[in-house]
Amino acid sequence: MSHSHTTTSEHHPALAHQFDTLEQQKDASTLGMWAFLLTEIMMFGGLFAAYLIYRIRYYDAFVAGSTSIAVTLGAVNTLVLIGSSLTMALAVSAAQRGAQRALRGFIVATMILGTVFLGIKAVEYHQKYEEHHIPGGVFSYFAPHDIEQDLVQKEHKTPEAAKQIAGQTEIFFCFYFAMTGLHAFHMIIGFGLMAWLLWLSRGDRFGPDYYTPVELGGLYWHFVDIVWIFLFPLLYLISRTQGAH
Repeated sequence: MSHSHTTTSEHHPALAHQFDTLEQQKDASTLGMWAFLLTEIMMFGGLFAAYLIYRIRYYDAFVAGSTSIAVTLGAVNTLVLIGSSLTMALAVSAAQRGAQRALRGFIVATMILGTVFLGIKAVEYHQKYEEHHIPGGVFSYFAPHDIEQDLVQKEHKTPEAAKQIAGQTEIFFCFYFAMTGLHAFHMIIGFGLMAWLLWLSRGDRFGPDYYTPVELGGLYWHFVDIVWIFLFPLLYLISRTQGAH
């Protein structure tokens, strides 16, 4: 390692005292972020596995529940998150170049798109509330009559079978709210992370020599977006018709 490189790293204000160089600090931070994301993958992976088991075990109820959620809103939210991944990638690029104004602009754009996503998700949740599809006592009391009626009229189920299947859709909505709610919670955390990066960027802290927080923030944001890319087809698209095992 050259003496000039060591001196530059030692005197950089962002270098923590326990590290010898900025490169070493970046490697340690990146390793920590990937370790964290692996635990997140295991958590979401468990939910995905349980959801797929439910789909196999109660297929008719799965179809009835899946067809009750709005594909259009889910598709729009998918486009919104893809756009936010683009603005986040541009923010990282701006940080690498030391383009401070562009960096702040792209972070704000990412936050705006994240807010749009959460707003659309709130609309979906409100629709489920009005349809009495929230798991719990209200769901059981109303026994989603709209789902039951569709099963009788469109799928030609007997009233008894339709009532049983409609009751089993409560499990689907448990998965729906658990997985989308957990994802939305991670979006809120990401929003706070973007706010922190925006605050740090006020002092022109990021540049070609140091942009690790922005890069790792982008890694977290992309991970949350990728989780939605899996959630959207699993919840909204796969096997939305009877007999599509």
